[in-house]
Amino acid sequence: QVQLVESGGGLAQAGGSLRLSCAASGGTFSKYAMGWFRQAPGKEREFVAAISWSAGSTYYADSVKGRFTISRDNAKNTVYLQMNVLKAEDTAVYYCAAGRSAVLTSRVAYTYWGQGTQVTVSS
Repeated sequence: QVQLVESGGGLAQAGGSLRLSCAASGGTFSKYAMGWFRQAPGKEREFVAAISWSAGSTYYADSVKGRFTISRDNAKNTVYLQMNVLKAEDTAVYYCAAGRSAVLTSRVAYTYWGQGTQVTVSS
């Protein structure tokens, strides 16, 4: 059983930056691919970014490509999401997730989910 705890959310101005962290415990972190998803009010949860267990592969939604960067530190059991050039439409609750499937852009690939952290971008 893997537990995931997100942190780093908050209020930012448009054009600004935030860095989210997700700390994992209770499992072998390095065996899991990690993903970030987000859910805005009234919308479905959507894929943002993912990274393979070895960090050899990363994937991004088109809406964040070039602005967000996912990374991981297996020694610290932590995955990060660096968010730059934030936009009002990035406002959402951000969730990290862990899974061992090959299709990392789909929600169904992930078994474990964090509780989420709110990101609000003011324009």
